[in-house]
Amino acid sequence: VDYVEPAGEGELRRRYEQLKVELERQGLFDSSIKRKLPTMPRRIGVVTSPTGAAVHDILTTLKRRFSTAEVLVLPVAVQGDNAVPSIVNALNRVRQISGCDIVILARGGGSLEDLWAFNDESLAREIFKSRTPIISAVGHQVDFSLSDFVADLRLETPSAAAEFITEPQTKISQKLNHLTRSLGQQFGSFK
Repeated sequence: VDYVEPAGEGELRRRYEQLKVELERQGLFDSSIKRKLPTMPRRIGVVTSPTGAAVHDILTTLKRRFSTAEVLVLPVAVQGDNAVPSIVNALNRVRQISGCDIVILARGGGSLEDLWAFNDESLAREIFKSRTPIISAVGHQVDFSLSDFVADLRLETPSAAAEFITEPQTKISQKLNHLTRSLGQQFGSFK
């Protein structure tokens, strides 16, 4: 044997924990600097694979709950060698041209290796410098990536992110009806 190195999840987990400690020390996870999420976003950016279940789940949920919101899908690779530069470039485009009120960074579940792109330092720093609020919805409930800690909010699934940022249209209609009645009563009392 000429050379031995740790392999598998043990080595990845060690690298993950080291980088997590370093980024936390540098303040990238600080809750006091998280951006405020809009209550009724008009334009929603979705950074995810264009062919995965995540994009389908998000678009279906948004259409059902809040069909008037404009959705801009920025297709990216979510695993493999091209994933990190692809995601970083998409987030950079959001910052430069999109006019999005909020961004969902999404990917379905997978192994630590599958989700590894979301543990990259350059991606964490890109999320940190974003002016647009970002929700990280990577993996499933038990999966935590570094993008989850640096994002403004972490939600356990892509569908949960779409539900969180939208209010059902029926609820909005109820609120508007209530406000209309209340205004009518207020103006009626001035007669």
